[in-house]
Amino acid sequence: MNKIRIAHLTSAHPRFDTRIFFKECLSLKRAGYDVSLIVADGLPDQVESGVNIFGVEKASSRFDRMRNATKRVYRKAVELDAEIYHLHDPELMPIGLKLKRRGKKVVFDAHEDLPVQLLNKSYSRKWLLKVLSKVATVYEAYVCSRLDGVVAATPFIEKKFKRLNPLSVAVNNFPLLSELEYTNERNCSSHDICYVGGISKVRGIFEAVESLEHCPEETGLIVAGRFETEGLRCQVQELSAWPKVDYVGFVGRREVAEIYQRSIAGLVTLHPIPNYLDALPVKMFEYMGAGIPVVASNIPLWKEIVEGNDCGVVVDPLDPAEIAKAVSFFISNPDEAERMGRMGRDAVLKKYNWEVEKAKLLKFYEEVVCVR
Repeated sequence: MNKIRIAHLTSAHPRFDTRIFFKECLSLKRAGYDVSLIVADGLPDQVESGVNIFGVEKASSRFDRMRNATKRVYRKAVELDAEIYHLHDPELMPIGLKLKRRGKKVVFDAHEDLPVQLLNKSYSRKWLLKVLSKVATVYEAYVCSRLDGVVAATPFIEKKFKRLNPLSVAVNNFPLLSELEYTNERNCSSHDICYVGGISKVRGIFEAVESLEHCPEETGLIVAGRFETEGLRCQVQELSAWPKVDYVGFVGRREVAEIYQRSIAGLVTLHPIPNYLDALPVKMFEYMGAGIPVVASNIPLWKEIVEGNDCGVVVDPLDPAEIAKAVSFFISNPDEAERMGRMGRDAVLKKYNWEVEKAKLLKFYEEVVCVR
């Protein structure tokens, strides 16, 4: 019996993106599908863990990505002649309609709420962003109502798409159980906290560093990730508390696990902008899975998770002194930090993990296959 051929398409993400490759592609491959991934990264074709990866020319600019990279991805998609196409970027929606006209089944993976995300961009004027957001709302509805299904990264996004396409499902971006590093030898007497992830103003880097001025003298902050811009990096490094920061740059999974072992708590103090109010930050669940308590923004959804699982403290992310108070609590109460860390890990092992979400993805694909 021939396997059903699935092709995942992306013009913006790297080939080994955690959600696309390690979670979705590998899960579908292990479930018996013939899985390919087309990615605009300019790298050679390869086969990894049974998934066929095809690289097309990388975009040279944002304009080239929107206009030409999508064409290159489309040409390769047609060449592969898959039965189901899984799109991962908003700019690929037009080629989704083209593939539909070829008689293919097409699903869209909404990683974020595009119209809301556009309102928070900094590279254009506010009035123009509002116009673009409204256009995106209309076009997104037009396209996705004609596709075979939508995979949403959060329940909030799923709710929006359910009104457009009844075959919509929330597949949350929770951690892989195989990646959860944990050891009872974690340094619970540490005075270091950590932040791991993309580094930007709205992700709270200024307040995180400034909080060190209100913490015990020996408190340190380990920061791992890439700065949004070189200018931002220079600005942050001018802060008076920067000497207390151990900036390690972008590191691999093994180094991240070591950072967690060195830390008394993990920060996820993102600003309460519209794009984050209904988001489920992956790093929060990674901290929990690693057995360290979280210091999280007091966004209602996050507060419900953190306080509901007794795995950390929520704070005003715009107040460095309040962040420092939470950090100081864990430093002064290592037994409580360890207890909350265990509570968070137990919650991830029971419900906030990819094994739970994988079952939803596979059920979704079974329904897509049956769609006439």
